[in-house]
Amino acid sequence: MQTLIECVPNFSEGRDSAVVEALIRALLAGPEVYLLDREMDADHNRSVITIAGTPESIGKAALRGIAEAAELIDLNHHQGAHPRLGATDVVPFVPIAGVTLADCVRIAEWVAEEAWRKLRIPTYLYEAAARRPERVNLENIRRGQFEGVRAEITTNPERLPDFGEAALHPTAGATVVGARKFLIAYNINLNTPDVAPAKAIAKKIRASSGGFPCVKAIGVELKARNLAQVSMNLTDFETTSIATVFDAVSREAAKLGFGVASSEIVGLVPRQALVNTDMEFLRVENFRPELIVENRLEQVLADGNSKLETGNWKFETGNSKLEIQNSDASGAPLRAMAEAFVKAVAAATPTPGGGSVAALAGALAASLGEMVCGISLKRESLEEHCGALEAARGRLATLREHLMENIDRDAQSYEAVLAAFKLPKATEAEQDARQQAIESANKKASEAPLVTAERAAAVEREIAALTGITITQAASDLRVANDMAGAARQGGIDNVWANLPAVRDISWRQGIEARLKKLGNRVWGNGREDSGLLPIP
Repeated sequence: MQTLIECVPNFSEGRDSAVVEALIRALLAGPEVYLLDREMDADHNRSVITIAGTPESIGKAALRGIAEAAELIDLNHHQGAHPRLGATDVVPFVPIAGVTLADCVRIAEWVAEEAWRKLRIPTYLYEAAARRPERVNLENIRRGQFEGVRAEITTNPERLPDFGEAALHPTAGATVVGARKFLIAYNINLNTPDVAPAKAIAKKIRASSGGFPCVKAIGVELKARNLAQVSMNLTDFETTSIATVFDAVSREAAKLGFGVASSEIVGLVPRQALVNTDMEFLRVENFRPELIVENRLEQVLADGNSKLETGNWKFETGNSKLEIQNSDASGAPLRAMAEAFVKAVAAATPTPGGGSVAALAGALAASLGEMVCGISLKRESLEEHCGALEAARGRLATLREHLMENIDRDAQSYEAVLAAFKLPKATEAEQDARQQAIESANKKASEAPLVTAERAAAVEREIAALTGITITQAASDLRVANDMAGAARQGGIDNVWANLPAVRDISWRQGIEARLKKLGNRVWGNGREDSGLLPIP
C-alpha cells in the first residue's frame, strides 16, 4: 500500500459496547480499511476508533460511520464528562504515508459535504480544513455543546455550519470534520474527586489561556473512579511533549495540595513521541507497545486484514523504558501476543492480579465459544441451527468485550484502594475524606470482580447451550471454554470476598452478597452439575 491516511472518528457513546461494535462494523464494511485501535470511556461516554485506509476508501468509511452513529445515538439522552456536539462528534484525517495534509483536507471537505447532502447532518470544518480562522480550534466550534449550539444556531449567523442549514439534526447534532497532524490524547488523573483543581490546572497549561503551545486541556470528573482528570490533546508533540505536560501538571497539582495518581495515553501514539520517555515515571496506565502507531500499521499491513489475529512483532519492556524490536517471522507470534500481559502479572506489583487474570480467563472462554460457533456455521449439516449459532456468537462477542474491559477495571479499582490509603490524615477533616475515599474504593474493588463472575457465569450458560448444535470435533474446545469460564467465575467470587469485608456499608454489602448467591453451581451441557464454588460465608 503506497498511500495511507489515518482517520480517528470520535463517537458520543462509551458505555454500550454493542453500539460501538456496530460502529466499527460500519467503518470496516468497505475495502482497504483497517482497524488500528478502539477506546471506550464510560465517564466521558465517548469512544475513539482509529482506522487507516487508502485515500479512495477512507472518506467512504468515515461516512458509513457517521450514518451508523446517526441511527444508533440520540444526543437528547446522552450525558458524559466530555464536551460533544454530535453523535459523530469529530472526524479528523491524518496523513500517514504517501499523502499530504492538503490531500486530507480535500477528503475532509468531501465527507463534510456528503454528510449534509446524504444524511442531513450539518457539518463544520476545522484545523487545516477550516474555512474561517476562528474555526481552526475545535473548542470554538463546539462551545455550548449540542444543547447550546442547537439554541443559538437559529439566531446567530456566526454559528451557521459550513455545510447545512440553521438547525442541528434533531438526534445526531452536527459533526466537525477536518485534517491535522498526529494528535496525542493524553490524560492525567489527580488523586482527588474534586474537579476544581483539574479545571484550574487545565486552564493554566492550555495554549488558549497562555500556557504551552499545541496543548488543549480541560478538567473533567471521573465519577466511576472517584478521581478528577486533566484531559489533554497534544496537537504537536514535537513542540510540547508528553513529559513536559506531565511535569507541569505535577507541579501545579502539588501547589494545590494534590498529587498525580496516574496518566493514560488514549489511542495510538507515534514512536518518536516516546523516545527517552520513562513510562514508569509518567505512571502510564495499561500501556501496551502495540499502541505505537508504527507497530500497529506493520501488523495490519502484514496480516492484510482488520482483525489482526496474529502478528510478527515482539514487544518487550525493560528498566521501565520502552524497547521495541521486530521479531523474526519464524518466531512464536502467539507467545509474543500474550507475553506482555503474562510478564505484567508476574511482576512484583499488586496489579494486575487475580481479578484481572479471572477476567482474561472469562474472555478466553467466550472467544473459544465464538470460534466454535464460527466453524459450525460453515457446516451445511448444521444449517438448521444457524440462527441459534449466530445469536450465540453475538452474545459471546459482547461478553468477551465486557470481560476484556474488566481486566483493566479490576486493576484500576484496586489501585484506587491503594491511593485512598495514601491520602493525608493529619486533621479530622482529612481523616473523614480519607475514610470516604477508602470506602468508595473498596466498594469498587468488590464490585469489579463480581461483575467478572456474573459475566463468566453467562459465558458458561452460552457454552452449555452449544452442546449438540456444534461440530463434534470441537467438543474439547467447548469443554476447555467451560473450564475457563468456571475458573473465571470462581476467581471473581474469591476476589469479591477478599475485598468485601473492608466495606462498612452493611446494606450495600448485603446487596453484593445477594448477587453472589445467585451465581449458583457450575453447569455443563450434559446436565451434570458439580459444586465447584466455595460456600458463601
